[in-house]
Amino acid sequence: MKPGTKLKSAVCDTEVMVIRGGDGEVMCGGAAMSEQAPAEKAAIDPAFAEGTLIGKRYVDSGGVFELLCVKPGKGSLAIDGVSLQLKEAKPLPSSD
Repeated sequence: MKPGTKLKSAVCDTEVMVIRGGDGEVMCGGAAMSEQAPAEKAAIDPAFAEGTLIGKRYVDSGGVFELLCVKPGKGSLAIDGVSLQLKEAKPLPSSD
């Protein structure tokens, strides 16, 4: 998976852009994401139904994957079934 690739969810409206990628299957709502939207949406897995927020970055615990949400939806993101976390903003240095 190359940076800049846009992926679409098979279960909701979520769309993401790959910022950093590796070997693994990007999932949303418990189903694999692809470059083409399916004709019909599948059902969301309740374990992956926390939703996504537009403009937020999602990362895995190892820092291998980073995805940018370009369209929000009801499904939550995962890599090979392991949930991604919202990337926290870096604190700015204080000025004295």
